[in-house]
Amino acid sequence: MIRAIAFDLFDTLVDQNHDRLRPVDVEGRKVGATTPALHAHAVERAGLTLGLLEFADVLGEVDRALRSDTIDQGIELATLDRFVALATRLGLDDIMPLAQGWTEVHMGVLYEAVTIPAHHEAVLTSLAMDYPLALCSNFTHAPTARVVLSDAGFDAHLGPVVISEEIGIRKPRGEIFAAVYEALGVAPDEVLHVGDNLEADVAGAAAIGMKTVWLTRRVRDPEAALARFDGPSPDFALEDLLDLPVLAARLSV
Repeated sequence: MIRAIAFDLFDTLVDQNHDRLRPVDVEGRKVGATTPALHAHAVERAGLTLGLLEFADVLGEVDRALRSDTIDQGIELATLDRFVALATRLGLDDIMPLAQGWTEVHMGVLYEAVTIPAHHEAVLTSLAMDYPLALCSNFTHAPTARVVLSDAGFDAHLGPVVISEEIGIRKPRGEIFAAVYEALGVAPDEVLHVGDNLEADVAGAAAIGMKTVWLTRRVRDPEAALARFDGPSPDFALEDLLDLPVLAARLSV
C-alpha cells in the first residue's frame, strides 16, 4: 500500500527547457550556455585578462578534474564549490565573493530556463489531501531549487524537501532516497517515487525498495530510452502527472 509520494523536480514537477541552455557558438567553437556571462562577470569584477575561449578551456579542465571525485562517485558538486575551484585555478583574488557572484550569474540563467506546467499545482493540491508529499532532487544549488518551488506554489504541498546539494549525495545512490522515506516516517515500499530519469529516479528508487513511476512527458522517445536502459523496469509509466491521482488511489486500496 502506498502511503506517501516523492517527486523529482526538473522535468517532473517543473520543466527545465534545455533548448534555452544549449551551447553557444563563439568563433566557431561551442561553449556552455552560461560561460560568456561567467567570463564577463570575471572581467568586470576581477579584472580577468584571459579571453573567453581560454576561460572556457580552464573551466572545462576544472570540471573534468572535479567530476571524477564527485559526480562520478554519486557525490554532489555544489555550484559554489565548483566556482571556488575555478577562481583558485585562475589565481584570482577575493575568491569567495567572485565564486558567489558566478553562482548567482549561472543560476540566474538556469532559473530563467524553467517553466511551470499550469496544471501541476492542482495535481499536487489533490494529492496532498490524501498523501504526504516529498521532493527528491539532484541539483547543485538548493536555494535556487527552493525559489523554483516557492514561485510555483509547490512548497505549500510538500513536506520533506531533499536536495542533493544539501545532503551531499546524488541520485541514484540510496542514501538520498533513504533521507526521503525516513523524513516521511514510512517504509521505503510505502513510497511511490515519480521522476523522468530511468537511471536516477527509477533504478535508484527501485534499488532501495520504493515503487516507481516513470514520467515520460519530457522524454523524447520513451520506447528507445527504455530499450537502451539495462536497469529495472519502472513499476508504472505515465505520460502526464494528471494521471497520477488515479494511479495513487488504486495503489492505496
